[in-house]
Amino acid sequence: MRVFLDANILVTVLCNEYPRLTACSRMLSLCDDPRFEVFTSPICIAIAAYFAEKKNGRKLAKKKISILLDKLRITTIDEAMTKEAALNKKIDDVEDGLQYYSALRAECKSIVTYDRNDFHFSELEVLDAEQFLLKYAVRKTAKP
Repeated sequence: MRVFLDANILVTVLCNEYPRLTACSRMLSLCDDPRFEVFTSPICIAIAAYFAEKKNGRKLAKKKISILLDKLRITTIDEAMTKEAALNKKIDDVEDGLQYYSALRAECKSIVTYDRNDFHFSELEVLDAEQFLLKYAVRKTAKP
């Protein structure tokens, strides 16, 4: 399953923000689970790097971003997607529209974010980290 992580998931992990750190860290750990392909966009990486640098300093922030880039798959954003995001009347925030169209182009099935209302226009499933983990990532054990 392909899943898209919004910037706030990355920021939570890079900046050790509680109480959501555990769930967001588990979302990133799905990169190592063969059931999932975990994506984010270049814009999400830039946003996460900005906040990580403010919290941790440039050197540590770059190191943390490098680790993320080894694990995550990165979507693309092109001219057509940019125009769609900017011109779609249902989309209030162009940045959210860019994330949405990049997730759609990468054939993601879900967007994971703590700003679910920002994606009110989405035809993709939009969940927070806890919801996604409960719905898809918790391994069901067979009853004896």
